[in-house]
Amino acid sequence: VKMEALCNNSGLDPLWDWNITWYTSTPDLTKCFQHTVLVWFPCVYLWTCSPLYLVYLQLRPQKGIIPLSKLCCSKTSNCVFLVRISDLLFPRPQVLAVVLIQMERIKGTRSSVLLFLFWMFLVLCSMVPLKGLSSDALRFVAFFICFSLQLIELVLSCFSDCRPLSDKHANIQVTNRLTSSLVVRGYRRPLQAADLWTLRDQDSSVYIMTELDKFWSQSCKQLRSSAVPTEKTQLLKKNQEGRGCCLILLRALGRSFGLYFLVGILCLLAHDAIMFAVPQVLSVLLGFMRDKDAEMWKGLLFASLLFILSCLQSVLHHQFMFHCFTVGMRLKTAVMGLVYRKSLLMSSAARQQGTLGEIINLISADTQKLMDFVVYFNSVWIAPIEIALCFYFLWQLLGLPALAGITAVVLIFPLNGIIAKIRSKLQVQMKFTDSRIKLMNEILGGVKILKFYSWEEAFLPRVNVLRDGELSALKTSQILYSVSLASFNSSSFLIALIVFGVYVLIDEQNVLDAQKIFVSVALINILKTPLSQLPFAVVSVRRLGNFLSQDELKPDNVERLPHSPDGDAVLVQDGFFSWSTSGPPYLQRINMMVEAGSLVAVVGHVGSGKSSLLAAMLGEMERRRGFVSIKGSVSYVPQQAWIQNASLKDNILFGGQRMESWYHRVLDACALLPDLDILPARDDTEIGEKGMNLSGGQRQRVSLARATYRRSDVYLLDDPLSAVDAQVGQHIFDRVIGPGGLLKGKTRVLVTHGLSFLSKADLVLVMEDGHISEMGSYMELMDRKGAFAKLIHTFSGTQRRESSTLKDKIAENAGKLTEADKVHTGRVKLQMYREYFRTVGLTFIMTIVFLCAFQQAASLAYNYWLSLWADEPPVNGTQSDHQLKLSVFAALGFTQGLAMFGTTLAIALGGIVASRHLHTDLLYSVLHSPMSFFEVTPSGNLLNRFSKEIDAIDCMIPEGLKMMLGYLFKLLEVCIIVLLATPFTGLVLLPLTGVYVCIQSFYVASSCQLRRLEAVSRSPIYSHFNETVQGVGTIRAFGEQRRFILQADRHIDNNQEAYFPRFVATRWLAVNLEFLGNLLVLAAAILSVRGRHELSPGIVGLAVTHSLQVTGILSWIVRSWTDVENNIVSVERVKEYENTTKEVAPISMEGCSLPAAWPSTGTLQFENFGLRYRKGLDWALKDISLSIQDREKVGIVGRTGAGKSSLALGIFRILEAASGRILIDGINITQIGLHDLRSRITIIPQDPVLFSGSVRMNLDPFETCSDEDVWKALELAHLSSFVSALPHKLNHQCCEGGENLSLGQRQLLCLARALLRKTRILVLDEATAAVDLKTDQLIQSTIRTQFNDCTILTIAHRLSTIMDYTRVIVMDRGSIVEMDSPSQLLHLQGHFYQMCLEAGLI
Repeated sequence: VKMEALCNNSGLDPLWDWNITWYTSTPDLTKCFQHTVLVWFPCVYLWTCSPLYLVYLQLRPQKGIIPLSKLCCSKTSNCVFLVRISDLLFPRPQVLAVVLIQMERIKGTRSSVLLFLFWMFLVLCSMVPLKGLSSDALRFVAFFICFSLQLIELVLSCFSDCRPLSDKHANIQVTNRLTSSLVVRGYRRPLQAADLWTLRDQDSSVYIMTELDKFWSQSCKQLRSSAVPTEKTQLLKKNQEGRGCCLILLRALGRSFGLYFLVGILCLLAHDAIMFAVPQVLSVLLGFMRDKDAEMWKGLLFASLLFILSCLQSVLHHQFMFHCFTVGMRLKTAVMGLVYRKSLLMSSAARQQGTLGEIINLISADTQKLMDFVVYFNSVWIAPIEIALCFYFLWQLLGLPALAGITAVVLIFPLNGIIAKIRSKLQVQMKFTDSRIKLMNEILGGVKILKFYSWEEAFLPRVNVLRDGELSALKTSQILYSVSLASFNSSSFLIALIVFGVYVLIDEQNVLDAQKIFVSVALINILKTPLSQLPFAVVSVRRLGNFLSQDELKPDNVERLPHSPDGDAVLVQDGFFSWSTSGPPYLQRINMMVEAGSLVAVVGHVGSGKSSLLAAMLGEMERRRGFVSIKGSVSYVPQQAWIQNASLKDNILFGGQRMESWYHRVLDACALLPDLDILPARDDTEIGEKGMNLSGGQRQRVSLARATYRRSDVYLLDDPLSAVDAQVGQHIFDRVIGPGGLLKGKTRVLVTHGLSFLSKADLVLVMEDGHISEMGSYMELMDRKGAFAKLIHTFSGTQRRESSTLKDKIAENAGKLTEADKVHTGRVKLQMYREYFRTVGLTFIMTIVFLCAFQQAASLAYNYWLSLWADEPPVNGTQSDHQLKLSVFAALGFTQGLAMFGTTLAIALGGIVASRHLHTDLLYSVLHSPMSFFEVTPSGNLLNRFSKEIDAIDCMIPEGLKMMLGYLFKLLEVCIIVLLATPFTGLVLLPLTGVYVCIQSFYVASSCQLRRLEAVSRSPIYSHFNETVQGVGTIRAFGEQRRFILQADRHIDNNQEAYFPRFVATRWLAVNLEFLGNLLVLAAAILSVRGRHELSPGIVGLAVTHSLQVTGILSWIVRSWTDVENNIVSVERVKEYENTTKEVAPISMEGCSLPAAWPSTGTLQFENFGLRYRKGLDWALKDISLSIQDREKVGIVGRTGAGKSSLALGIFRILEAASGRILIDGINITQIGLHDLRSRITIIPQDPVLFSGSVRMNLDPFETCSDEDVWKALELAHLSSFVSALPHKLNHQCCEGGENLSLGQRQLLCLARALLRKTRILVLDEATAAVDLKTDQLIQSTIRTQFNDCTILTIAHRLSTIMDYTRVIVMDRGSIVEMDSPSQLLHLQGHFYQMCLEAGLI
């Protein structure tokens, strides 16, 4: 009213006049409206929003000052000029705009949404008055100049400014400019890691995990404190904790990312509002088509409005998608961070359940499902709103019959809910996947044993059985998914059928015209909501909750006190310890006091609890009763050395600063200086995973050097001298552990089998069956004349004589051993698609294409049938043959639904067939690769293939293909309909197609490379997780959790740096392509308006309705095409190992029939045998010629790098001969299949490797022996009493790596394997390093009696064991320098004599 009064007082026309604006052939706005609303609206907007924006800038963290760039200067100068020129035309909001530009520059804001909208509003509001100024030339020129400057300012606002000077992690603004530059660069040349944007601060692991970890820890602490602690309710407590962790996880994630996600939801709500506005505009457009007298400009207005709404819909949808993907990326970082941190806290019992396979699956498959869940989460709450709005508008259009469509919704949604619930129960597939990844990790870790024993063919079926179970569950799930998808996609048809049927049948006067039919169809099409993804995310959340609720080590297991030079450094009082909260105590009645600075030795038989005692001191065992305290910092040397895949130097420093003099003293004391001379890059030489390119002795000395360098207060040493020879052992004891060593004055607890060191210990503990049987000084125990004294008297003459041998392999490239994951470049080759479709099979492909075409033909037919129905003119206010029309419509719709079900199912089953073949090929290729392949390929690279890449082939590629084919055929249908309705649309369609293909080709080149970079950066994550899980005890003992967490965070961030630009590039492509689709909508609408006198409303409705679907279709084509193109990279990466070098010999040689009893005599002949580890390297063995007779016992000795291990590798053909040959029983071993050769000779390796499974499986995986034979082997290996005491005896399940057995027990099981095989040739590689002397003596006796009729080759680390052999071979630098009987060699006083002298045997 006030505005009207203002207009009247100024002598202008009213504020609004419908006769001027709408009911006219030349529409215009009133002068009052132009001079008030259009002038003041942009100004009010800026003045209202600016204070809030300035407060936001003030509160925002300082990102640095943006330098005065050309863009900033242009914006500012243009604004200043506008201020001067617009004095008489407008108020001066440009002054405020100048202030805002400078404030943004100072605060480091590179682009402004506020100013962009202001300039856009200003330009739009200035366009209307522009035409009214033509009569006043001077004012028109001034106004035109002002308008041009505003337009220039709007264009300048579309670009972001340069980065702030101090912005190390500059925000990547999601603008076409930045993304386009990346895409163009990727099109011109393959993208590299250096081209990627730096990860934003708010996306980094440190930022995300800081608050999340704190909240998670506090919440979990509260949950555990409220849980019921009684033993009777353990299972209930566990279930409660699992569910509680799920809720805490969701709450923590919501707390961290909820606000940002809410912004995306606001975009979604705006998108949905526009989505429901489109059918209303379509309704008025079709009303215009019926009214032949309507003004043409109204039709053009409605067509333009459709275009604008479609563009806004696209922008808002992709803003929502950008927020969803950003939240998904952050959620992935959070989940990976929580899982990694949990793996550092899990108790020993929990680690047996939460295996590495499950961890890898959680951070690959489950995180992906959670990321998908973020996108589909809003379907839960927005679907009911959409349904309600849809039926409200249908009710307004059709009346009460519209509500009949609710019955279809009531039927379809519960049906899909039931199917989804059944599919969620079928997620046993994930258990199979966990088990498969776990088994693959074990296979990769113990691949050398598999090759020595020729067990590949035994483990292939084990993996395939798990894989079959996985695919079987997936197949059932996909069948149900096909039903679900077909019903969902048929839902629009069913609703339309019911609504139209009820509408025309209840009253003959109800006429379905084009407006009612096509507006209804447009509304019904909104209801296609993909709810089917939700249950799988729920399953993943549950799995994560169960994992994160696993038991953790209790901090109060050990009380850590500050270091004190006086009193007891280690105190255990009445200690009862177990490996789990529910299991029986493994250590009982432990009472010990270790004075600060003293040396304590712990001795005992295999399995007596020595290592467990150290674990209890570290807090690794559950304290059931008693008290444990340690004063000061702790260093730990495990029995099996844990070596990182890093340089030798980094393994020793272990995160510490290098102090040169101390570092050199540690190397010298640990006898590592001679090894540095052998290593190609000295201490910069890269050590392979698990110390693969070091010997057992060297690994142990590196582990000891790591602990020594640390300068801790308390040292827990678990038999570190078992893998070194007597001379080196004495050197290490004297220089490191003993009273005069580097650790003098430190508290040392030493587990040892070396009796010679016990006299120098301040205190000796004797362990027996989990308790301390004797305790005292060496002399006190000898005086007691108990079991300890007997042991000393019996074995006082026996010393352990080992030699630490560097494996004869030398890494290339100055210490570089492992190879980083390769990054292919360019688009994925067509060959990869051919490979994939070849594995699918021609039958499946033809069926899929036929069903897709048939489905779309049915869709086209039933849509065309609707247009014919709409165009039928009513006779006497009614339409005829309703039953016929409904019957044909129903038949066509149901036909389309069945065809969709068939298409979906065929694609899913074809994908499963392809996945099965590709996994089998990958498994076969990997298992039949030579050992050199595993030494240079990190396990993370291989686990990446077997987990994430196989998961992509299982699920992502078939899903992408299904969507791509469906939407491509749908796009074809739309183009056909639009061209039939308005043929001139082809003039727009052809250039749009050209631009589409051009943009797509630009994008795909960059997208594929980004996908490769993302896949390659994922491998280090798996390797790091693998390494951490294996060495978690050492990491915890040294207190290095924080450093390893930071390393994991860096690996995750590197992976996200490749992931972020990939999904941003996808949004860039989608926005560009959907804009092209919106141009098609505009063309179809305008041409329909222009040709309204020739076109029927039914055809126009059909064309415009289908053209409106183009943006959605293009969006899904982009997404599916991108998914297929990106995930076909998985096929490329899986096929990558198909072309690597394989073992040259087949498993079994065709045409070569070996005698069943071969080798019958066991004679061995080497004829000028030579060996190289790789081409270009020096000879590891050269000109080896010797003959070993039947039943001969030969010892092989030599210094470091002499070539002893190479002989064994040559016999088993782990390495192929470079010259000469080896004959066994007169047959050249190169003419024998590898399985035939390796299965008929036996080795007992130095490193005892067990696999998860039963004891029986570990002894006889092929199940060729009877239980009686197995028990006999166990008895001879002195394990029968131990195994018979186990609850399940032979079926007792060994954990991953045999962790629930002691190292000595594992070595005895390896001996039992050899006894069970009982071949004519036996190779021993120091198989008794981890057993006590009494057991060692029994084992040697067993070998001499049970293998009396065998040829034995012993790589003698302990010279005392070969003194009674028939011959000894002394090797040096790959050649035989001495060979004779031990007595004769001693008489010659050569190399062998010198070695015996050093070992104290002479």
